[in-house]
Amino acid sequence: MLRKILSVGGFTLLSRLSGFARDIVLAAVLGAGAMMDAFSVALRLPNHFRAIFGEGAVNQAYIPAYARIRQQGGEAAAALFSNRVFSLNLIVQLVLVAIALPLMPEIVRLLAPGFANDPQRFDLAVALTRITFPYLLFITLVTLLSANLNAVDRYAAAAAAPILMNICLIAALAVAFLFPSAAYAAAWGMAAAGVLEWLLVAIAARHAGVAAALTRPRLDADVRSFFKAFGPAVIGSAGVQIALFADTIIASLLPAGAYASLYYAERLYQLPIGVIAIGVGTVLLPTMSRLLAAGNEAGSDKAQNRAVALTIVAAAPFAAAFLAIPELIVSALFERGRFDGAASQAAGAVLLAYAAGLPAIVLIRTQLSTFQARGDTTTPMLVSLAAIGANVALKLLLWRDFGAPGLALATAAGAWINLGALFVLGVRRGWARPDPRLATLIAVTLCAAVLAGLVARVATPVLLAAMAGFPYEPRLAALAVVGVIAGGLYAVVVAGGLKASGTLRLLR
Repeated sequence: MLRKILSVGGFTLLSRLSGFARDIVLAAVLGAGAMMDAFSVALRLPNHFRAIFGEGAVNQAYIPAYARIRQQGGEAAAALFSNRVFSLNLIVQLVLVAIALPLMPEIVRLLAPGFANDPQRFDLAVALTRITFPYLLFITLVTLLSANLNAVDRYAAAAAAPILMNICLIAALAVAFLFPSAAYAAAWGMAAAGVLEWLLVAIAARHAGVAAALTRPRLDADVRSFFKAFGPAVIGSAGVQIALFADTIIASLLPAGAYASLYYAERLYQLPIGVIAIGVGTVLLPTMSRLLAAGNEAGSDKAQNRAVALTIVAAAPFAAAFLAIPELIVSALFERGRFDGAASQAAGAVLLAYAAGLPAIVLIRTQLSTFQARGDTTTPMLVSLAAIGANVALKLLLWRDFGAPGLALATAAGAWINLGALFVLGVRRGWARPDPRLATLIAVTLCAAVLAGLVARVATPVLLAAMAGFPYEPRLAALAVVGVIAGGLYAVVVAGGLKASGTLRLLR
């Protein structure tokens, strides 16, 4: 399992690093003002719908069904199932895109009502979203083919595909002079990325023998069973997106730049989510599904406990860094060009608020697998909706007094509610059996993370002063030194503590 997680996590790390390069270019070219706000809406809307109809629901309902059919009925039965779901998915996405494009002004007005008071920003958001929305069509096809690849232990292409998005955006911004504005260049770069990602994953699926083809849709027993699980999964995924829609709506009512501070802070805290949570979840769900289909419940429990342990140890230093030195992280990575010190302070405050929920957010995927691997998508749906209800209520309560950081705090609270409910329900049903050694691992990891965070906090002003005369990127140099010192300390303390307590073997 660790090798597979490292494979997915490694490509995801490359994706996130190239994403940082992309965001550095975006910050320098678009800054944190009205133009970036408009592009943020154009970026968010197709991704909201993709998360509802694509990776969220498909991964929850499709992978366990595909793994079960392949295990019990063989490759031919799995291929027929995949082709029918692929064809139905393509039809739905074509209809959705065809409806959305002419109605885009109404959609933007609904989801970003504050833009209506700024006609120039509103018109730009509509134009950009019409360019980016067809990305949804290609990325949902990518999601389905990626699920086929993951079900047969082929993870590389799907994990590497998002790198193409970052390359396309950087390339488009490099030739922004060919477009009406840099925002248009970024939008067309996103549209091109959807096509290239689909081509990459389609070729990988063909080589692996799990490519999907168009066929006459038919609601046979397997497809009906899939949709029975898919419906609650869509509702559950939609629940998560409701909270993000709330962010989009409320942020449009805040002063210009609120979208940008949310975007840049979210990009930073998405690094551990992408590298750790998605990497672990991508491997854990098909692994548990196969083991449970074969009747090996003990093996499934062992895989889940190992995934939880790996997630905690890997995510803790990110949470410590985001809590201890958020403004340094933002300023070192983004403060150049049109992105100034005020933008760094705003995004740093949002990052600090997001960090409060990071441990819960990265662990949710490990607890979702408890239910999804058993074909239960209804329980996660109900839990998600309850958590989102609390999340949205807190957003409405906090946004006026705390602005964008209040929206991030509400997201953090919702994540903890979601994680706690999934854990309790899994244990009560006897589907989740936490290893007793996890409590010791959490204690050791927490102590190491707190110590590393304190050291980073104390060392930051000293290193900033020492690096003030550095000829090139002094803040980035200071961040690198802080990272080496605090990261090294964390690794030594957590490794020594786990070895001394006898819990190191949980990670093996």
